[in-house]
Amino acid sequence: MEDRYMEHNDVLHQQTGQLGHLILNRPDAMNALNPAMISTLAQCLDEWEADDAVSTVLISGAGERGLCAGGDIVSIYHDARTGGDTSETFWRDEYHLNARIKRYPKPIVTFMDGVVLGGGVGISAHASHRIVTERSRIGMPETGIGFVPDVGGTYLLSRAPGELGTHAALTAAMVNGADAIAMGLASHFVESASLATLVDELAERNASSAVARWGQAAPESALAQQRWWIDEAYAPDRVETILARLSRVGDPAADAAAAAIAAKSPTAVSVALAALRRARALGTLEEALNQEFRVSLRALRWPDFAEGIRAQLVDKDRNPAWSPAALADVPEDVVAEAFASLGERELGLLAP
Repeated sequence: MEDRYMEHNDVLHQQTGQLGHLILNRPDAMNALNPAMISTLAQCLDEWEADDAVSTVLISGAGERGLCAGGDIVSIYHDARTGGDTSETFWRDEYHLNARIKRYPKPIVTFMDGVVLGGGVGISAHASHRIVTERSRIGMPETGIGFVPDVGGTYLLSRAPGELGTHAALTAAMVNGADAIAMGLASHFVESASLATLVDELAERNASSAVARWGQAAPESALAQQRWWIDEAYAPDRVETILARLSRVGDPAADAAAAAIAAKSPTAVSVALAALRRARALGTLEEALNQEFRVSLRALRWPDFAEGIRAQLVDKDRNPAWSPAALADVPEDVVAEAFASLGERELGLLAP
């Protein structure tokens, strides 16, 4: 059995038998993605697509905390403050990678074990075999930092049953493995203690048969059981109306959801809701990523984006000063402008 092991740009890549294994290797930063990591992942996928010796690709994370906590948000914070173009280049490459994973001609297995947030969802939830465990904690936390779900998040969440995706996007709540399967973000449940053995089997067996061998019935989703109020409350196309409906449910979980949304950036939740509704009508992941790219570049100039990162990740006072501070004060043209064409700067992804 061949076993080649290399390290480059915080990504370990190993070929064992028929398996190409990519390991995000920044455990001290919860494997947060930087531009070099995106480049390495894309390069390896290109090489292994042309390599007949590789039948399956696996993406996992180093350390015990999780697959990936998302993009390197602090770097984006500094870029937003200085008006640079580093973030635009990063998102362009990242979104291309997200689409590449979705369309990859060989099976891609992803271990969504532990924490999987934002950009981590983008490199895992579009794969063919998306494995969660009893330790999985998955979320799109963007509205909490004045941003909007991206990396294909609006595509995924808009297609979750009922309004589960709208709830997850606006509250920025983390879900467990059972919830992720119920929402369509993941496909298989495997006990974390079995992952190492599964890696060995993927080197020898067909991906689907190996995953099926170790997969188990997922626990019941507590989130799905709450659809009796989630679907009704989140049906409107205005955040103010959603909050009003949540307040009338009379359930502690609904009250907590309303409080969570009210604490988020008014601009971000307004645009996020509009983005989800638009994504629901789009036919492909590529179309959704093109839309998200427009929104992301517009959000980079919102005062709330830099302020949200400052409050959550830089100063960590958890007390963002949103501007505007109230939903009623979010200008309609700000929401509309978020989706306007970028002209020559468009992402321009096309479905094959």
